[in-house]
Amino acid sequence: MYARSTTVQAHQDSIDAGVAHIRDEVMPALLDMPGCIGLSMLVDRTSGRCIATSAWDSAEAMRASEDMARPMRERAAEILGNRAQVDQWEIAVLHRDHRTREGCCVRATWFRFSAGDMARAIDIYKMAMLPAMEQFDGFCSASLMVDRESGIAVSSVTYDSMDAMARTRDDADSLRLSGAREAGVEVLDVCEFELALAHLHVPEMA
Repeated sequence: MYARSTTVQAHQDSIDAGVAHIRDEVMPALLDMPGCIGLSMLVDRTSGRCIATSAWDSAEAMRASEDMARPMRERAAEILGNRAQVDQWEIAVLHRDHRTREGCCVRATWFRFSAGDMARAIDIYKMAMLPAMEQFDGFCSASLMVDRESGIAVSSVTYDSMDAMARTRDDADSLRLSGAREAGVEVLDVCEFELALAHLHVPEMA
């Protein structure tokens, strides 16, 4: 499974219009494309950082969609008020305890790893970090996406509410530090988001 994410540093007063456009125009068009298995959108209303991610059942399907997806991406970025950064990922892990519902939130963590450490880092995420995260209050799901070429990975952990996510911050910080140390990866960034759109249908990959 593969994913393409589009990140826009949006103008705060344009976020709602951007979410509506992606929900009503972009998502239906993407879901009509061969191999598309859903879309999600994360929003940080304080910073304006917005990330829309489409999921695909193969790298070939994701590449084949690019020419049709590009003008939709550019239009969405225009509505949000800034240029788009595009990243492509391999979905290495996805575990879902239960489906999302209104009010869910996401803590995303970006890592850098060396090529030789990637398999080990994925194993540590699956075998050590994921079971620990499942015990966190309000845990809903977790995923790990990797870019083998750049050496960047992103973990997204979804919680049932902002309050639940806030209550896990200290435990998540400790787990992140110990996991990064054991896996030999560098933590680049951590950000908390509102889950504005949740229509990914990626199967269990844990």
